[in-house]
Amino acid sequence: MNKLAFIDQKLDDLKKQGVYRKLPINTKACANIIEFNGKEIVNLSANNYLGLATHPLVLKAAHDAIDKYGAGAGSVRTIVGNQDLLEELEAILAKFKNEEAVTVFQSGLNCNIGVIQALTDKGDLIISDELNHASIIDGVKLSKADKAVFKHSDMSDLRKILEEKRNSYQQVLIITDGVFSMDGDLANLPEIVKLAEEFNVLTYVDDAHGSGVLGKNGRGTVDHFHLHGRVDIIVGTLSKAVGAIGGYVCSKQNVKEWLLHRARPLLFSTALPPAAVGAAIQSIKLLLESDNLTKKLWSNAQYFKQGMKNLGFDIGHSETPITPVMIGDEALTMAFSKALLEEGVFVSGIVFPTVPKGKGRLRVMISASHTLVDLAYALDKFHKVGLRLGVIEN
Repeated sequence: MNKLAFIDQKLDDLKKQGVYRKLPINTKACANIIEFNGKEIVNLSANNYLGLATHPLVLKAAHDAIDKYGAGAGSVRTIVGNQDLLEELEAILAKFKNEEAVTVFQSGLNCNIGVIQALTDKGDLIISDELNHASIIDGVKLSKADKAVFKHSDMSDLRKILEEKRNSYQQVLIITDGVFSMDGDLANLPEIVKLAEEFNVLTYVDDAHGSGVLGKNGRGTVDHFHLHGRVDIIVGTLSKAVGAIGGYVCSKQNVKEWLLHRARPLLFSTALPPAAVGAAIQSIKLLLESDNLTKKLWSNAQYFKQGMKNLGFDIGHSETPITPVMIGDEALTMAFSKALLEEGVFVSGIVFPTVPKGKGRLRVMISASHTLVDLAYALDKFHKVGLRLGVIEN
């Protein structure tokens, strides 16, 4: 008897729906050009916004860290895994973000599943934007606090929830993405902060896709909106624009001290490997020194977005280098992605359950590492495949 036959049925259902996929295998570094099956492909699906994952100085810093500290941290931070290199990273991140304190985690996901439950408890309320990232949703589920969801970026709905519920709870925490990863739009952070101050509640911004992209030298969404000192918790990632791996939490010093005692990913999982820490430090140093990479990123994004509009594609309402190409039908979305790959362009298809049914899209992630030749080539292939599949017209 095959006790796992139900899994085979689920996989067959995916195949019938046209959304079954096999993981592509890249045999080169994750840069503007990658390699599948010996063929070079223009890569439009990486989070490596600034190209720092392959920057020579960042690579050297990673090698130097391995030479001095070894391949792994060897322990959780609360035992012997808290190397001075990790403390250096927290200090330079606090300087970069203009915040009092920073706590580094193993990933952005670990930030959300560790911080939310450490800050909230029974008798508290968490209010979350309906389009928040899955890691926020999972983090909220782990908390003993009550939960409420407000309509995406709808300040009237958020105010209504606060008016109805605020006085029934001790602490209230409003959580939002800074940049919403599927559509590329920004949270209405200024209004969220105003409401939080009016109702005396806490604010929490996951800025994974804003860090390194928005604000002065890529300082993020809070800097972009000039809200320093008015957001209580800011989560960032080291695995996207910074080009390494890990996550971090900006907060007051007392919050950091509490997280080091109660955030479960820090207590029960080995600290970041030294190579990642060394690489991240060097990346932040580069961002502190110059805004050239962020300027190149935005120049590339504007070039590509305008090109897609000129071709007649629906690219939604993105306000960032994230460029969703709206297709709708799930099977057609995956067919479009497959056809692009055959033409030498990799763009991941995003379908249910990542986005609602009928909202399938190709999510283009522009990088400072792209050349105009890369982007012109990609636009030409989008045009060719779009015409062939009937997504656009001549």
